[in-house]
Amino acid sequence: MSKQSGRGRVAGLPEWDRCAVMGVVNVTPDSFSDGGRFFDTTAAVKHGLELVAEGADLVDVGGESTRPGATRVDEAEELRRVIPVVRGLASEGVTVSVDTMRACVAERSLAAGAALVNDVSGGLADPAMIPVVAEAGAPFVVMHWRGFLEGGNVRGVYEDIVTEVLDELHARVEAVLAGGIAPDRIVVDPGLGFSKDAEHDLVLLAHLDRLLGLGRPLLVAASRKRFLGRVLAGPEGAPPPARERDAATAAVSALAAQAGAWAVRVHEVRATADAVRVARAVEGARTDVDARPATDARTAADAPGDETTSGPR
Repeated sequence: MSKQSGRGRVAGLPEWDRCAVMGVVNVTPDSFSDGGRFFDTTAAVKHGLELVAEGADLVDVGGESTRPGATRVDEAEELRRVIPVVRGLASEGVTVSVDTMRACVAERSLAAGAALVNDVSGGLADPAMIPVVAEAGAPFVVMHWRGFLEGGNVRGVYEDIVTEVLDELHARVEAVLAGGIAPDRIVVDPGLGFSKDAEHDLVLLAHLDRLLGLGRPLLVAASRKRFLGRVLAGPEGAPPPARERDAATAAVSALAAQAGAWAVRVHEVRATADAVRVARAVEGARTDVDARPATDARTAADAPGDETTSGPR
């Protein structure tokens, strides 16, 4: 079976023939990656359109930083940041995802044209989130989450990272289903970097096949994260700044696409768009070869012939 057939499709969203690319627009002054660069509505919409031109299939708009130690903004401010950008991008035909933990922001964003709700808390931060998404019939990303990251890496202790993340994601998916969100509208995300050390993130990436065993489309959000900085720095070096981790991000995107991820979430789109397309081409070539009927292993060059005219051997 091809990776694409196991990748799944999300009802209510376009269907892509490969791993999709989700571009990130942070409408915040304090994102760990690009805080402040797109804080203005006009700049944020322009950036989202640029991401689409570079190969993004959908754009994830967020108005609240979730970096460790970040202070939450109030609801009114998050709405002020997010809604005009969602509306502006949706009016240009962009498939928009809203990155929020608040039900009110999700509801208003869906009304403004968003197609997907990406909640890093999986509905745990706001009890009204699941009913709002269920009522709207929207697709929903359920991320593995162990609480707000105020004060550092909260509860990042695991005995078996893969098994524990799987079990906790499964329990959360069951709760989301019980809340009325349709099974074909649920995406899961292992939550790389959230209450996890670099070693945890790498082990999860090495076992994406087990995460796919949940039977849900899988979103991998590794872009520019701390674990990539640790890998690039080596045991003694200082991690490079977040914006110098895009090549490493593209490498993870290719690996995730090869493993069967439904989508990857990235800040710099062009390299990842190329990476997932190459992964898809290789996958297609493998599928084509596997589908061919068995033939005689001998080639024409190996067949018996006139030794005097066949040339040197």
